[in-house]
Amino acid sequence: YYCPSLISMNMTKFADLHIHTHYSDSTDSPQEVVRQAHFQKLMCIAITDHDTVAGIAPTILAAQQFSLEIVPGIELSTEIDEKDIHMLGYFFDYQNPFLLEKLKQIQEARLERIKKMIALLKKEGINNIEWEEVCQLAPLASLGRPHLATILKQKGWVRDIKEAFEKYIGDKCPAYVSKYKQTPYEAIDLIRRCGGVAVLAHPMLTNKDELIPSFIEAGLQGLEVYYANSSDTSIKYYEGIAKKHHLIMTGGSDAHGKVKNNTYVGKTQIPYETVEQLRQVATVRR
Repeated sequence: YYCPSLISMNMTKFADLHIHTHYSDSTDSPQEVVRQAHFQKLMCIAITDHDTVAGIAPTILAAQQFSLEIVPGIELSTEIDEKDIHMLGYFFDYQNPFLLEKLKQIQEARLERIKKMIALLKKEGINNIEWEEVCQLAPLASLGRPHLATILKQKGWVRDIKEAFEKYIGDKCPAYVSKYKQTPYEAIDLIRRCGGVAVLAHPMLTNKDELIPSFIEAGLQGLEVYYANSSDTSIKYYEGIAKKHHLIMTGGSDAHGKVKNNTYVGKTQIPYETVEQLRQVATVRR
């Protein structure tokens, strides 16, 4: 990670630990993310692209012109009991060969998933979407449903990305295809094996609180308590769960550029002290 200086007054510094780039399903480049973080006066951000670490190094490079620390992160897609659960990882060795091989497998599965979804859309009468068009939206990215939704919008099949999910590619919709089969426990193990800290992403969206104790047994170390647009009631509820289980309370905006209009880099900010807590429990040392 890039840390130009360590300032003793950590509580005067703030971080956003959930940000995506166009290396996965955001519209923002690493350079744009860094500029937004600087504008928001953030001192630290984590790049947490979906199932890829490709955006970390470019963001570190872009951040060198500012006093901005970049924490290596990832958001791993998992599934259990037909429920999508996302697992965040921080401060891991993002150049670990085992990790890179695993992510390669996941990326290949993502590509096949989109191909199958395009085929299903054709059965629904949407026959003017080609594989190459979707790839052009994200030539270096972790291809996902938002890219396909963007094409559906561009072709006039839906009014917006939300409608694309609700009508065609969301769960249980006509063109839905399940993603790479990885359990939350496997994701936690992968993050921990690479020296990182495993954190359950946006539990208020996942709504699988009964599984948190089993995740902790598997090595979960944190909970994303502070999430963009969450209510005070939700925050207090998950603060209680985190305190009960001695989990690190993290947070972030989940910024995706123009893909998500209801959030942006820095919309959710947490004290830099949380970054130090994550750093202390990580087993990777650089």
